[in-house]
Amino acid sequence: MDIRKLQKIVVSALEDIKGKDIEVINTAKLTSMFDRIIIATGDSNRQVKALAGNVSEKVREAGGEVLSTEGEDTGDWVLVDLGDIVVHVMQPMVRQYYNLEELWQSTPAQRRKAAEQAAAE
Repeated sequence: MDIRKLQKIVVSALEDIKGKDIEVINTAKLTSMFDRIIIATGDSNRQVKALAGNVSEKVREAGGEVLSTEGEDTGDWVLVDLGDIVVHVMQPMVRQYYNLEELWQSTPAQRRKAAEQAAAE
């Protein structure tokens, strides 16, 4: 399946269940493991599980493959591996703590430079 089509399906599935702060990060130049990370927030364990379940369901309906799903037992952070896209659905405190957006939107050299500047101040 085309990456753009898969991305649209995932974002639409997250919006259907009222996922918040949906962010798509292009990681194609940062890693060869996957091309996109999609991060969304759910307000409760139940909503996080529902968001991840809806993503899996909609991808399968469109003929895509869900390689694995992890974290459904607790519902704090559920990861849905679609191969080219990895979807992270998190509760607000977990998302804030791990801050995946900052981690994946900069290269290691940019993070190192920022850390050195912060240490010098």
